[in-house]
Amino acid sequence: MELVVKHDKDNERFITEVDGSEAFLDYQREGDKINFYHTYTPPRLRGRGIAKTVVEFAFKYARENNLKVIPSCSYVQSFVERNKEYKDLLV
Repeated sequence: MELVVKHDKDNERFITEVDGSEAFLDYQREGDKINFYHTYTPPRLRGRGIAKTVVEFAFKYARENNLKVIPSCSYVQSFVERNKEYKDLLV
C-alpha cells in the first residue's frame, strides 16, 4: 500500500487518507522546534503501519528544515525508540 502523506501547514498537521478516512500527526511550531503532540489513526486502520509512515514523513520534514523535535505524543516517543536514526533530531 503506497501512502501519500501531505503537509497541511495552515492546520499544523501531517495527514494521509486511507479508505476514505484520515490518519494524522498534529504538531506545533515553536521557533526552531516542532512539537509532535498527537497522532491519530482510525481504529479500523490500526496495525497497518499508517501512523509509522506519517511520523516518518514528519521526521524527514523536521530534518530537511533543521528543526528539533519535541516528542510529546507517546506514539512518537515509541517510534523514536524503534527508529534510532531519528534520535539526533530530539530536543
